[in-house]
Amino acid sequence: MVPTLNAEQQSDLLRRGFSRRTFGRIATILGAGAALPFYNEHALAQMSKAGPIPADAVKIDANENPLGPSPEAVDAIYKSVKQGGRYMWEATDSLARVLAETLDVKYSPDEKSSYIQIYAGSSAPLHQAVLAFCSKDRAFVKADPGYEAGEIAAKYIGAPVVKVPLRAGTYDHDVKAMLAAAPNGGLFYICNPNNPTGTVTSRSDIEYLVRNKPQGAIVMIDEAYYHFYKEAVQCTDMAAQDKDVVVLRTFSKIYGMAGLRAGAAVARPDLLAKVRQWSAGAMPITAMHGAIASLQSKSLVPERRDYMIGVREVTCDWLASKNVKLIPSQANFFMIDVKRPGKDFRRDMAQQKVFVGRSWPVWPNWSRITVGTKEEMAKFRDAFERCYNA
Repeated sequence: MVPTLNAEQQSDLLRRGFSRRTFGRIATILGAGAALPFYNEHALAQMSKAGPIPADAVKIDANENPLGPSPEAVDAIYKSVKQGGRYMWEATDSLARVLAETLDVKYSPDEKSSYIQIYAGSSAPLHQAVLAFCSKDRAFVKADPGYEAGEIAAKYIGAPVVKVPLRAGTYDHDVKAMLAAAPNGGLFYICNPNNPTGTVTSRSDIEYLVRNKPQGAIVMIDEAYYHFYKEAVQCTDMAAQDKDVVVLRTFSKIYGMAGLRAGAAVARPDLLAKVRQWSAGAMPITAMHGAIASLQSKSLVPERRDYMIGVREVTCDWLASKNVKLIPSQANFFMIDVKRPGKDFRRDMAQQKVFVGRSWPVWPNWSRITVGTKEEMAKFRDAFERCYNA
């Protein structure tokens, strides 16, 4: 069956400058869903892969959490499997309510007054926000280097992409430069802490961007790695105050549920409605129950944050002792200058059964390293000694 757009979607696209010739291409997004080349995180994860990974290898290439789901989440997931024959919308509603309480935003079963929408991870609302707020005349604006999913979606629908270098020295988002580079931007994307650098953009800079953005533009704040930074100040209160923001949250990172797919978008109801019109499908009940159990475990976040920070700092201190240039990170990954093409370094590390992350075109000699367990990072250090000066 050929996918079609409803009258509301067609009217919205025409208002934003899309031609009717693009309708079929955009309609395919709704019909194909995760089969599209940009519509999931797997396509980006593929950039880090170097072939089949042996069972005894160290996999620190995709910002995954090696600790996996918490014991409470595993138990809840196990108990929910027998309900897998049903859609179980109430599980999604329960997660929305619990997460809204955690974030201090309003939840209502009535979508017209709810400030939270549950998704299978946070990539879906990122892609759908590009559809909702960008067009051929309104760009997707992001940092460089930065997470690429949004720009891939923008290019797919023919919207311009404006990439602005991170601020020299501090490597945070240069919000004034972003505004200057895109005076008619549609969606300004702030990943905070930033992927791939792990650097933090201040709350005051984000507030400046929200105050001074072009009329009709939206600021998206991706807080995927928020929990790893002890001093983090969340931005969900901006959504509660009806600002022109959409905040993303995911259970893929500190909660260790990347393969289970649970996340959310937080925004005022009319913005969520614009994003939601490009959504389809029910949520996986295993992920919904696992996410609820994760939120109810009060010790999970501080314990995991302390563990991951400890492992990260031991590793970075060791690298610094070897005079390796790196960027101080507040996330579960960091970037290092390997002094040669990152793809070659990654290949050589893979031969040592240590699979590290990729490089970005703007920084081809830098590699992103995900923080693994203590044991995994010990193996990383051994392999690094063999490969750094190879």
